[in-house]
Amino acid sequence: MFTATIGAPISADSSAAYRRSYETITVTPSSPHIGAEIGGVDLTQPLPAEQVAEIKAAFTQFQVIFLRDQRISFEDQIRFASLFGPLGKHVGKNTISKPTENELVRRFHYDETSDRVSGENWHSDQSCAPMPPLGSMLYLHTIPPDGGGDTMFASTYAAYDALSDKMKQFLSGLTATHDGARVFGPGTPKSSHPVIVRHPESGRRGIYVSWDFTSHIDGLPKAESDAILAFLYRHIGRDEWSCRFRWQPHSIAFWDNRCAQHKAIWDYWPNVRSGFRVQIEGTQAPIAG
Repeated sequence: MFTATIGAPISADSSAAYRRSYETITVTPSSPHIGAEIGGVDLTQPLPAEQVAEIKAAFTQFQVIFLRDQRISFEDQIRFASLFGPLGKHVGKNTISKPTENELVRRFHYDETSDRVSGENWHSDQSCAPMPPLGSMLYLHTIPPDGGGDTMFASTYAAYDALSDKMKQFLSGLTATHDGARVFGPGTPKSSHPVIVRHPESGRRGIYVSWDFTSHIDGLPKAESDAILAFLYRHIGRDEWSCRFRWQPHSIAFWDNRCAQHKAIWDYWPNVRSGFRVQIEGTQAPIAG
C-alpha cells in the first residue's frame, strides 16, 4: 500500500468496485491507477455491439485506453469516436493544432519548424468551455525516433482520494474559473466549474483544475487562491497516480477529460510527430462532487 505525503492511503485496489472482466477484448493495465492497452480490436471495421460495450466499460474503468497497430482513415476515426457521442469542434481561436479538410478532425503535426507544441502542461482539454469535451482521441501515424514524444496521463480520481478529509471538505462546494484566453488568446470561452467533480458514469470524485486553464478559485483572495491552486497542480501531476504512454506508429490514445489530465513531452525536436485528433462533445457540464 502507498500512503500519500498528505491525505488518505491509496492502494492498487482503490478502484476495485469499478473493475470487470472482458471477453471480446484484451485489457492490459498501464499502471495501478490509470490507463490500459486494449487489444483484439480492428478499428478499420465496424465493431460488434458486445465489443463496443466492453470498450466503453474499459474507457470508464481506466480513464484512458490505448490501441496499437490501427492504420485508420478519418472515416474510421470518426466512426469509432462517434460511438461515445456526437463529435465537436475545437473552441480555441489561436491554436497550435490545425484544421483539416474534415471539420471534425484536427491535425497535430510538429517538426523542425515548430517553436512549441500543444499541451505541455497538465490539463483537461478545453475546460474553459461551458460544457467541456467528454473525451479526446489522438491517432499518431508518425512518431519521433528513440522513444520521443510520450504522453503522460494522471488520474484525478486517485489525486482526490489521496487528499485529507479536511482538504476534501474545504474544496467541496468551491468553484474555479477556467479562462480559454490563457491558452488560446482573446475570443475564447471563460467558464466556472466545481473544483471537485463527480463522474456521471462511475460516480467517483476527482479534482477539476488545471495549470493551463484555471485562473483562480472563485470567491477567495488572490493569495489564497494562488497557493491552493499551486498545491493542487503539483498534487494532480504526482508520479504515484500517473502513467506514461510510449507511442508507436499507428497508435491511439483515447482519454476521458472528466477524470484524467494529460501533458505532452516535447523531447524530440527537430524530429517529426504527426497525427490527427477528434473530440467527443460533453453531455453535461461538470457535476459538483
